[in-house]
Amino acid sequence: NVFVELGHPEAEVKAKIDAGYRQLFHGKPDSEAVLFEAGQNADGKRAYIMDIGNKDVRSEGMSYGMMLAVQMNQQRDFDALWNWAKSQMYQADPKHPCYGYFSWQMRRDGTAMDEMPAPDAEQYIITALFFASHRWGDGQGIYDYRAQALELLDRVKNRQEIDGKVNGYKATSAVALFNPEHKMVRFTPDTGNFKINGDHTNPSYHLPAFYELWARWAPDKDRAFWAEAAQASRDLFVRVAHPRTGLVPDYAEFDGRPKAASWDPYTVHFRFDAWRTPMNWGVDAIWWAADPREQELSNRILAFFASEGPDYAANFSLEGKPLVSYHSLGLTATSAVAALVSSLPQARDFVEALWTSSPPTGQWRYYDGMLYLMGLLHVSGEFRVYDKSSASAGPATG
Repeated sequence: NVFVELGHPEAEVKAKIDAGYRQLFHGKPDSEAVLFEAGQNADGKRAYIMDIGNKDVRSEGMSYGMMLAVQMNQQRDFDALWNWAKSQMYQADPKHPCYGYFSWQMRRDGTAMDEMPAPDAEQYIITALFFASHRWGDGQGIYDYRAQALELLDRVKNRQEIDGKVNGYKATSAVALFNPEHKMVRFTPDTGNFKINGDHTNPSYHLPAFYELWARWAPDKDRAFWAEAAQASRDLFVRVAHPRTGLVPDYAEFDGRPKAASWDPYTVHFRFDAWRTPMNWGVDAIWWAADPREQELSNRILAFFASEGPDYAANFSLEGKPLVSYHSLGLTATSAVAALVSSLPQARDFVEALWTSSPPTGQWRYYDGMLYLMGLLHVSGEFRVYDKSSASAGPATG
């Protein structure tokens, strides 16, 4: 618990985390909460995480909500989110190109805006389901968490190409979420997009800390792949980070070159997706300490941010030119996680910046809020691996 190491009482740390979760998941619906109840079905209550600013529901947010709920021991919230994701976002038709995946963008009424998946969500969902299984035990049907995790884990690696239509009109096909040659997560499995943009990746989707767990929990035939995927991601982090600033792009080729999307040339810059990449290598270093280069990456990017002052911009070119004039709480949170493995004297300043922050309110509370709460859990040592030996204390009731 680095907050405690820096002098903050443990009780105050716990209270801060609890208050953040309570506000974001159960606060005032018009200004604080991002979780909203959505009735029930045969599997029980349902709820979704809403992107308030964009007025939609994203698989990313659902996956973060599930992970935060299992970390906070809130099984009722977890089950309600999983129920909505499985009943509304999941593509159950074996003939559909997105079979076995989750639509990345939905309306609040549960209709799809884009049926293609965003693979970061599937990765968080898999790991959250494993943790739920290990923490609470398995139930029946969709609440047989381990069976659900293993089924999805098999699909993201081994699912074969399926041709058809997505969104009701677009003819395309979709493949597995991981590129088998590079052993890296794809930006999208949409082969129609490959024809325009090529098969490529998003560095912030790379979660080697999770792959190391999958290398232990997957069926034997896939374990070597996941161990190799973890190393492939660590190698990508080194290639993709700018040699002076440590900044990383939103999108990249599998060899680490920044990738400009056909619909957005600014994906070559350090923007909102990219905030998560330093958190991802920080968590990997905290959990596994498998690659000393991750500390150097944290030192590099935090030294750059420190040189920009405490209100460093939220978006930069990779060379360090600010692209906006504001700072954002989400980047405060992910920088604090990167600081956990930094040897810089300034590292504690990034942790203190998170400590002095409050959970966000208003229009943009969704993304900042999810990263804020994950940051608090990581820095306090409460974002934990729940393995097969984890003893269940039962779900929290608060």
